Amino acid sequence: MNTLQSAVRRRRAVAAAGVVSAGLLVLSACDKPTAMATVTVGSSSVNSEATCGGEGETLKSADLTQCLKDKGIKSISVDPDETVRFGVDPEIADKGWTILMNGQPLTDSSTKTYRTIPGSVFFNAQYGAQGNSTLVSIKEGEKDTSGLWNFKLEKDA
Repeated sequence: MNTLQSAVRRRRAVAAAGVVSAGLLVLSACDKPTAMATVTVGSSSVNSEATCGGEGETLKSADLTQCLKDKGIKSISVDPDETVRFGVDPEIADKGWTILMNGQPLTDSSTKTYRTIPGSVFFNAQYGAQGNSTLVSIKEGEKDTSGLWNFKLEKDA
């Protein structure tokens, strides 16, 4: 009888652990990652989920301004003679996206998943560049912004 009771207890413990694990899986599924944006220069690339938004809701102006000041931005070295390639997931492209340089539009809105820009543009004062690094953002949404992906381009030359 004693072995039967301990076997029942073990089954209950295993069942309880299974229920807890299943519950954690369900909770983690609720925290869906946002779409990805990628910047590629030569053979190097960085990608990121949305710095702000990216979940379909329109962002407020104050949120966008704060997002552009974010300090945890991924960076990539750019030789001004190289081409900088921007890629976005189709769900970003479907809503239209614009490349911003230091918070100002650099391109018109596009629904393509891929764009290229000469690296020299990002360090040219004529386009608003200052110094040897530039904040480049991908803005989701043609009219209302629903997501922002930030990257820092650092001059390599």
